[in-house]
Amino acid sequence: MDHLLTFSITVFTGFFAIMNPISNLPIFLSLVGGADPETKLRINKRAVLIAFIIVAIFVILGKFIFELFGITIPAFKITGGILIFYVGFDMLQSKKSSIKNLKNTHIDENIAVSPLAIPILAGPGTIVTAMNFVSDANFIKIALVILIFAFMCLLTFITFRLSDFIVKKIGYNVISVVGKIMGLIIAIIGTSMIIEGIKITFNLS
Repeated sequence: MDHLLTFSITVFTGFFAIMNPISNLPIFLSLVGGADPETKLRINKRAVLIAFIIVAIFVILGKFIFELFGITIPAFKITGGILIFYVGFDMLQSKKSSIKNLKNTHIDENIAVSPLAIPILAGPGTIVTAMNFVSDANFIKIALVILIFAFMCLLTFITFRLSDFIVKKIGYNVISVVGKIMGLIIAIIGTSMIIEGIKITFNLS
């Protein structure tokens, strides 16, 4: 039971760092700027639901995907670790992803699918993080990962729902600081994945 609790905390921390709802607030607001409350709500619901479905599919079919493409666990952990570290490093440097640095255009509700659901919420970093947690996990852990990600999606929905209120109360500077802290955590998670992959490759204890 303690092992599952530790695993759950690790999974939640990983998802929260890579999918941090607070740091994504300015992105959401820039995409839905000028939209009425009903439109914002529809976009929010659709984006979060699609992001959950995408990640859940990768979690459930992760082992099949590994076997289909002949991907080994060490190779995945090392490559995934490098990608996650890169995302965290960019956040620490206050760099914005070219995908996220979007210009505000007229409201099209399809932004719920792209770029909001993909790749902002369910981007490569989120998918790699999810698959890493289930790369050698049993069914109980796979179910836990899906449940925790569902909870993370709920937090994201609530945060986006209260986006105007939150930004008004805490300001963009605080959001920037939170983003840097999450970037550090993401970089550490990526480094840990690389180390773990090397240990498995060379049978190190």
